[in-house]
Amino acid sequence: MSAPTPRPGRLPRSPVVLRDGQWWLVSGAGSILATDPAFTSTLDDFATAVAAADQAVADLHARQNTPSGSGAGGAR
Repeated sequence: MSAPTPRPGRLPRSPVVLRDGQWWLVSGAGSILATDPAFTSTLDDFATAVAAADQAVADLHARQNTPSGSGAGGAR
């Protein structure tokens, strides 16, 4: 399985948007392109981690919604 890739759009609870492979800082006053390689690399890493977490949660939900053969669902 390959690593999740960041999706275009705003990072949750942040003023940062990934658009056409570039990071932008956005506010009500306007937008500015993020060009610092260290900063954008950190944003890439964070966005990849968020995508992986989103996928893990989706996988857990899918497993919880899949009927099991035991009928008890592992409950004691």
